[in-house]
Parts: sequence; C-alpha cells; structure tokens
Amino acid sequence: MFLKVQLPWNVMIPAENMDAKGLILKRAILVELLDAFASKKATKELGYYVAVTTLDKIGEGKIREHTGEVLFPVMFSGMTFKIFKGEIIHGVVHKVLKHGVFMRCGPIENVYLSYTKMPDYKYVPGENPIFMNEKTSRIQVETTVRVVVIGIKWMEAEREFQALASLEGDYLGPLSEE
Repeated sequence: MFLKVQLPWNVMIPAENMDAKGLILKRAILVELLDAFASKKATKELGYYVAVTTLDKIGEGKIREHTGEVLFPVMFSGMTFKIFKGEIIHGVVHKVLKHGVFMRCGPIENVYLSYTKMPDYKYVPGENPIFMNEKTSRIQVETTVRVVVIGIKWMEAEREFQALASLEGDYLGPLSEE
C-alpha cells in the first residue's frame, strides 16, 4: 500500500553551495534531500521510501563549527510503500524451489509463497521447475500471482521487509496472460 507521509529531515549544505539570492540554495537543499532520501531505503514504521513530492518548509540554517557546513531542518511530503497483513498484493515470481516460490512486489524482494499455502498445486521438477494444478494453471518464473499477505518481518540489518503469502482465499492465484 502506498502511504502519503510528511517528514522532518536535516540537510547539510557545504559552504561553497551557499548563495545570497536563495535560488541556488533552495536547489542545493532539494538535491541533498533527494540524495539522502534515496540512500535511506526503508524504515520499519513507514516502509520503503519511494518519492519526495513537495518541499514544504525550510527552517533557519545553523552553521557547524568544525566543517563550515550549514544544517537546514526541512519538512517535506513524500510517498512510501509498505505491505500489511491481510492485504492482497500482486507479486512476480523470480525463484521456484521445491518448497515454494519467491516473488517481488514493488521494492520488496522476498515475498515467500510456501507450497503448503498453495492448495491443489503440485511441484513439477525439471530445468525450469513449476507448480501446476489439475486445471493446468502454472506458477513459474515471471508469473504474476495475486496473493494475500499472512505475515511480515522487518529485517533491521538489511533495512528491508520479508513477507509470507498464501493462495488460500477467493480470486487468488496466477493472473492470466491475456
């Protein structure tokens, strides 16, 4: 789910980027904010940082004694992406294993769908392994699958989420290629 958030941030501007007119300064603040925002990746509370939408407020700058840089507190609006337990998502399969499949959903790389949560699907081994049911519906690499999220885990060291998914429910499963 995409969330609209308003966040405070501190932006450091080197002294050489300062300008009396203010236009170059505002641009420098925005560039530094975008760089810092992009490198942050995600937080447990807000999910993955996706985009800065507006720069709402620039506070008064404070000069750092030893470096000469100026610290500006800013307030901005942005978009984040976070999944929740019970949410229906679409994932694209990137790995098929005997015990289940791994999918990607937006910035989330590890959404796991266990074979125990795929009723009626059987593992078919081979060079390109797949899961198939009696109606010849296939789950294989590059298949988009509609699933329900049954569990979420925040991995602090990697600064990313992992999720468990299930096909147990109405209108869940591989989406047809039309």
